[in-house]
Amino acid sequence: MTDRKELINQAAEAAKNSYSPYSHFPVGACVLYESGKTYSGCNIENSSYGLTLCAERNAISTAIAQGEKSRIKKIAVVSPKRTRCYPCGACLQWLQEFEKGQNITVILEDENFEPIEYELKNMLPNTFKFDII
Repeated sequence: MTDRKELINQAAEAAKNSYSPYSHFPVGACVLYESGKTYSGCNIENSSYGLTLCAERNAISTAIAQGEKSRIKKIAVVSPKRTRCYPCGACLQWLQEFEKGQNITVILEDENFEPIEYELKNMLPNTFKFDII
């Protein structure tokens, strides 16, 4: 099983590949699936800022593109610019989309660069879900 520190380290490695010429704020993410596989991603900015891709969504997209079908268990998010690099609202909504009725653990670094865990349901308590009537 992949531990929290390993996920943090993989996310930190991914952040090194960030393309962030506008914000100068690199971010990396590493997502762990029930299959035991991990996938990493970094943020990729665009001069049309709305087209920017966050590290979390990049990692999830990579997993899907590689055929991952199991549920997300955990995701680590890291920036060398600051600790507690919380996912944005769009990334939290993406995570909710793939929670499949279970809670996802979000791992960040605290002020001492140690892993700290949050539950997705507490970070985005009133999520949008499409229910067919």
